[in-house]
Amino acid sequence: MKSLAETPYSVLDLSPIRQGGSAAESFRNSLDLARHAERWGYTRFWVAEHHNLAGVASAATSVLIGHIAGGTSSIRVGAGGIMLPNHAPLVIAEQFGTLESLYPGRIDLGLGRAPGGDQNTARALRRFFESADNFPQDVLELMSYFAPAESGRAVHAVPGEGLKVPIWLLGSSDFSATLAAELGLPFAFASHFAPDFLLPAIGLYRANFKPSDRQAEPRVMVGANVIAADTDAEAQRLFTSQQQAVLNMVRGRPGQLQPPVDTMEGLWNPLEQAHVEQRTRVSAVGSVDTVRDRLTKILEATKADELILTAHIYDHAARLRSIELTSRAIRASAGS
Repeated sequence: MKSLAETPYSVLDLSPIRQGGSAAESFRNSLDLARHAERWGYTRFWVAEHHNLAGVASAATSVLIGHIAGGTSSIRVGAGGIMLPNHAPLVIAEQFGTLESLYPGRIDLGLGRAPGGDQNTARALRRFFESADNFPQDVLELMSYFAPAESGRAVHAVPGEGLKVPIWLLGSSDFSATLAAELGLPFAFASHFAPDFLLPAIGLYRANFKPSDRQAEPRVMVGANVIAADTDAEAQRLFTSQQQAVLNMVRGRPGQLQPPVDTMEGLWNPLEQAHVEQRTRVSAVGSVDTVRDRLTKILEATKADELILTAHIYDHAARLRSIELTSRAIRASAGS
């Protein structure tokens, strides 16, 4: 198993819209965050597709990827992920073929089977919840559009055909783990918000992995919430913005990212607190030493090949500081 210092680490960003902010501000902040992540040694910067959420600006995921890739120079940029049931596979192949043509060797395509919204949103997207049932066939169709040109093929992705865009499957259960193993694709688990099946899913993936021309060996990426600050107390305070966001999701009232508070006491009841803490338990929150120790434990438990880290922090300067300190924590582990 790789040590923490030897493990690639990446950023997952939802381009959060904070209370009193705007999507335009969120996009500026996401690009600034990506530039700093590039400077501090992060491998990838992924954004995720969500719809009909007042606090998430990354709905037009491919457009945002182009914006971020165009404003950076070396970090890989991609989707974590595209919710394939919302799209025709040909359209995604063309979009990511375009991105790969513009930014060769820097684009990743992560695919999820969740709709990224509720039933009303699915209808507005002209898609249906049953579309998720076709996910395996849609993944195969999408992969076929990236294959080299063959005579007799009726439909071609232009651009896209013959381009080597890495495809990851994303999931929070055993479904995508099983499919990723069957297709020989790398697998990313969304343990930053749905940790319950983390170890069973990656165990199933590794046990059943079939080598492919895309991936010779299983590759697991594990998601974690990471909020680093100069002290444990300050990190815990910053973390309350994310706790409030999850609490609002538990209540079915998602909204914009709220400012941090000194204490969550009085904002939730014991049952809600248990729900929030359960959903965010794959987290590293604290000083450099605390974050290093917690990430080391996550790595030891999962034997992940890569970590992808996300942080909902209200203040942009504090968010930049967090990913800088997180990078320092990971690098410092080499001498621990």
